[in-house]
Amino acid sequence: SPAGMVLSVLVILLLSVLYEALKMGKAVLLQRALLALPRSLSRESLLEPEEGDTGPTQGRWFRYHLSQTLFHVVQVVLGYMVMLAVMSYNTWIFLGAIAGSTLGYFV
Repeated sequence: SPAGMVLSVLVILLLSVLYEALKMGKAVLLQRALLALPRSLSRESLLEPEEGDTGPTQGRWFRYHLSQTLFHVVQVVLGYMVMLAVMSYNTWIFLGAIAGSTLGYFV
């Protein structure tokens, strides 16, 4: 039905926007993770706090890395969902995916 097709296109559009938002969020997390890394990457400096280092900052890089991993898993799942929708060879769904990707990148 026409209403079902419009709803399908809107869902694919929103999934594409979410995919692009996750991609940008992952880039921001990468930047924060790189800033949170200690100066020395020896095993001891990663496991033990440096002199004058406070507790809350200890392990912050690991939380950023864990967040990036979770974002990556969600991004892969969304990417495959959008790909499967596009592989239905429906022109409107394809255009919805393209429009959503464009809108997500623009925002």
